[in-house]
Amino acid sequence: MRSTKIVTSFVICNEKLLLLKRSDCVKSMRGLWGAISGIIENGEEPLKRAKIEIFEEIGVKSDQIQLLKAGQEMAISSPQYPDHQWIVFPFLFSMKDQKVLLNWENSAYAWIDPQEIHKYETVPSLSDVLFNLL
Repeated sequence: MRSTKIVTSFVICNEKLLLLKRSDCVKSMRGLWGAISGIIENGEEPLKRAKIEIFEEIGVKSDQIQLLKAGQEMAISSPQYPDHQWIVFPFLFSMKDQKVLLNWENSAYAWIDPQEIHKYETVPSLSDVLFNLL
C-alpha cells in the first residue's frame, strides 16, 4: 500500500473553527470540506510545512498564528484511493482575526462551532483528526 505524509492544520478564532471547501482545481477530494492541508515534501519538518500551507491557503503569516497543539500522527484511509494511506500530522492553531484570503485550492470557507463539523461533507476522518486535538 502506498502512503503519503501530509499535514492537516485546524485554525480557531473566537472559539470558532475554520473549514475550507476544496475547489474543483485540486487533484483530490474536490468539493469536500477540510482543514488546511498539504503534502510534506522531501522529509521536511511537519510544523514548518503546516505554517507554509496556512500562509498559502488563507494568507495568514506565521507571526499571526499560535500553535496550541501538535497531535500524534494518524493513518487515514480514503474510499477514493483504496490502495493508499494518508499519514496525517495534525496541528491546532489559534489566530486573533477571522480575516482569510483563499487561494485557488479552496472555493469557500466557514467559521463553525467545532461540534457542527458533522453537518459538513468532509474529507475522510476529518472529525477524528480534529477531536484527537481538542
